[in-house]
Amino acid sequence: METTAKKRTMIGEVVSDAMQKTVVVAVIRIKQHPIYRKRYKVTTRYKAHDEKNEYKEGEKVIIEEMRPLSKEKRWKVVGRV
Repeated sequence: METTAKKRTMIGEVVSDAMQKTVVVAVIRIKQHPIYRKRYKVTTRYKAHDEKNEYKEGEKVIIEEMRPLSKEKRWKVVGRV
């Protein structure tokens, strides 16, 4: 019996679609300072695989973790939000 780990998913916005079969997705999360308790935004950019080049800049998308396809590409676009 095989057990497969659940893949991580994130919601972000496409900030670049200039590459072929790849989009850059910015994921924003809220962090809290450990001492001062102030909340602030942290933006992380992920390169995600887009096989058909169907997602354009400004769209909200869901990305899912997958095996490495290149040096920086470890995510794939699952769909729109």
